[in-house]
Amino acid sequence: MSLLTRLAEKSWERPGIDGFAEPDSYRPAAARVGLYIYFGVACVLFSLIVATYLVRMGVGVHGAAAHGTAGDWRPMPEPPLLWINSAVLVASSLAWEVARRSARALEWDTMRRMALIGAGLGLLFLAGQLLLWRQYQAAGYYLATNPANAFFYLLTAVHGLHLAGGVVACGRAVGQLGMRGNQRRAARNIGLCAVYWHFLLLVWVLLAGLLVST
Repeated sequence: MSLLTRLAEKSWERPGIDGFAEPDSYRPAAARVGLYIYFGVACVLFSLIVATYLVRMGVGVHGAAAHGTAGDWRPMPEPPLLWINSAVLVASSLAWEVARRSARALEWDTMRRMALIGAGLGLLFLAGQLLLWRQYQAAGYYLATNPANAFFYLLTAVHGLHLAGGVVACGRAVGQLGMRGNQRRAARNIGLCAVYWHFLLLVWVLLAGLLVST
């Protein structure tokens, strides 16, 4: 590629088309770059919520101890459903990893099947989280009962919204498999969905560890 052509290159155009001779490895795909930027934004969001959680917990516990009172921070119990939901999300991430590897090998049937399984387990996780909320509310752990409850609902709701968005993206990627000429694009998107799912699993492990340890 000549210097003049390189200077005139549009950053949003994919390499290897429209006269560009470089292979796809010339520059990361825009979707991948966008996903990593999204990860950065999500990390900042969750970090701010966790930091506020820790500060508020310290105020509720240490401040109460200094005044000789019981305090307003009362940790929530750990029902078995919390661990069951976590296991479901782990299984979902494993299914997505198989789908990602199948996408790289261009094994369309396995990729489609494992992507659907991964998305289905993701929906099961969301249903389990809603059931967990109902269990807590039935036991009297309402949103406004104490700050610990409010942060639990906030953290799990934000995480659930991110996962629901992943399910929508998966549906679009799987739908592309049925369109002629879109298989490779769908395979790339399935791979990105798998990376997204692994990120959400990591976030959930950190959040669950925080909630259990505090």
